[in-house]
Amino acid sequence: MMEKKEKKFLTASAHNDVTVVFRENVGSQHYHYKRDNSPHYTVILGSHRNRRLKIEVDGKTVVDVAGSDTRFQNLVFQWLDSNPNCSVRYVGLSSWDRHVGYRNVNVLPLTHNHILLWKQVDCGEYEGEDNSDEEVKDERTDYEKWGLENFLESWELSDVFFIVGTEEKPVPGHKVILQASGNFPLEDEDVIQLQGVAYPILHALLKYIYTGQTQISEPQLGSLLALSSQFQVMPLDEAPHCCAVFPFGLPISAQRLKLLHSIGKYCDINICIEGHGLVAQSHKIILSLWSVPFAKMFTNGMSESSSSEVHLRDVSFEGFKIMLEFMYGGKLHMEDTTDFGSLLLQLLLLADQFGVTLLHQECCKLFLECLSEGWSSLLVDEGHTTSDSVCPILQAVQSIPSCKLIEETCERKFSMHFDYCTTASLDFVLLDEAAFSSIIQHPDLTVTSEERVLNAILMWCMKAKELSGWETVDELMTKLTAELLFEERLQSVNELLPFLERSNLRRHIAVFDNFVKEAIRFIESGSAELGNNQNVRFQHRRSSFKELLYICDGDSNGVLYFAGTSYGEHQWVNPVLAKRIIITASSPISRFTDPKALASRTYQGTSFAGSRMEDGHNSAWWMVDLGQDHQLMCNYYTLRMDGSRAYIRSWNFQGSMDGRVWTNLRVHENDQTICKPGQFASWPIIGPNALLPFRFFRVVLTGPTSDASNPWNFCICFLELYGYLH
Repeated sequence: MMEKKEKKFLTASAHNDVTVVFRENVGSQHYHYKRDNSPHYTVILGSHRNRRLKIEVDGKTVVDVAGSDTRFQNLVFQWLDSNPNCSVRYVGLSSWDRHVGYRNVNVLPLTHNHILLWKQVDCGEYEGEDNSDEEVKDERTDYEKWGLENFLESWELSDVFFIVGTEEKPVPGHKVILQASGNFPLEDEDVIQLQGVAYPILHALLKYIYTGQTQISEPQLGSLLALSSQFQVMPLDEAPHCCAVFPFGLPISAQRLKLLHSIGKYCDINICIEGHGLVAQSHKIILSLWSVPFAKMFTNGMSESSSSEVHLRDVSFEGFKIMLEFMYGGKLHMEDTTDFGSLLLQLLLLADQFGVTLLHQECCKLFLECLSEGWSSLLVDEGHTTSDSVCPILQAVQSIPSCKLIEETCERKFSMHFDYCTTASLDFVLLDEAAFSSIIQHPDLTVTSEERVLNAILMWCMKAKELSGWETVDELMTKLTAELLFEERLQSVNELLPFLERSNLRRHIAVFDNFVKEAIRFIESGSAELGNNQNVRFQHRRSSFKELLYICDGDSNGVLYFAGTSYGEHQWVNPVLAKRIIITASSPISRFTDPKALASRTYQGTSFAGSRMEDGHNSAWWMVDLGQDHQLMCNYYTLRMDGSRAYIRSWNFQGSMDGRVWTNLRVHENDQTICKPGQFASWPIIGPNALLPFRFFRVVLTGPTSDASNPWNFCICFLELYGYLH
């Protein structure tokens, strides 16, 4: 659902319907959209017992369509209000009968570029009356008007022709298009004789095949239906009203078209990619149907016009194969692999390069869907971190005007996970000044320390090749001038807030020195003097994290202890009993497998998680769920051995957002730290993963313990976590 000033994203799961109401004013506990007389939108997903989708505007139904299986689909339905209510300020979420789980609710500003993006989607005419609509019309290009109709009865790229009527008029066609829409006699013939058919009849049939619609006088309708039946073209009275068979509403069987492509039938162009040789045989007409650049390549007298080969450079082989599959089927199919993010980016760039508008839109929607889900498979997986994905995306889409929404979403994600994105890799130093400046000044910028911002700015300014902090820069200043160290990015240093009174940075950069002096005056005089001026430099930058740092084994500074105090509200009680956290084990609860024991402050003589079979292997683990409202960037954890001598040697400490996909935070192999009953032991979490927020944490055995009789019993009686709690 989208209105003109804002865009709204949410994820919902329900047994029956999900109802979303957009209103100008806030509702109430007993609100019902059926009794609402004020302006509002109502979207009912799963109306009529999960069978329909309904959209109402001010109580009047404007959309009522049959539902479908929406699983694994990026886009199910689109609708754009031709006269949007721009005063919507509130969103109401509800359902009939059962509980609905909502997450990822985001309300973001909608700019003119976003209107243009949605304008391109085939969701009906957009007929606003304000100035922005005129601008949208001015920005329309030939790419939006292009289609198979441009090749109707055109000799360009034709490989067959009809001889029609007594005058024997030649009418060109294209074998692959004809055969994908019917059954024409094309096996050994380049000419189809139709002297008994009048030209207007054949023209009407070809227009139907090439455009999805046709016109003919009533007396000639019988002849048209007979000709359609002769060649087994989809009956005209069953013509699709939307892209049900093939994109653009054409009566072409995508299944038949893909079959012709797979067996190389009627192919007239070999596609070669530098470094890969011949990668595919294709049809010039199909490539030209989707792509104006390909059409011009094959029709404007270039070498490819008369050649049966086209050689492409600087083109992703994997991405091009997916684009070719899209051209023949009209649907985007991508497997969720470890290189999903980079492959989707390559595909987006290819779609932009070759002007495949619908594929470009699908890639944009898929990017936005993945980004809106937070730490999704696109952004965080084995070997692919957020900065690994977000920074290349930002670099790539900045030059593509229609990707402005993706650019802004990436900047927002980067700013919200600033600490991680500036330490997981150095890709961010390759961002241009506009992008990096937008991130630094973003209203959602969230950091654990202002020092993180200082370090990131310094690394960006000096185009750092390895991670470093202000101390390194300060030391370099003893040997280099600011001009040599920062080169053309020296000016950006002026935005820094310094932390040190005595610094080479101060001696070489006057603005830096002034900031330090101003900060010192602020500290000495207190906030009363300078705070009245509302100086933004002395306002705390947004931070939504509670710092809970490790001091010593068994201390009271950990997350589980903090949860036991209701997050600082009262005296400590066991957080499992208070239902502040949930602890589970790999084996069922029993006398010696007691989840609340791990959160207690009392030593347990016997406490273990028994083994279970997972993926064909023995597995034993303890898991902590902080709850849906809490996430932790963990930088330390503590375990305590129970009274047995089943010492653990090999195990992993892991984090997860959903309890299913796990990220290793620390791997222990033959770790003999624990060697006594009742012993405490603690370990730091180092590296970029220490800056990833997780809801779930677990310790899982990866090898047998020292107990030969029960080697897969995970024997600990205490667990504590530390870090930054959100």
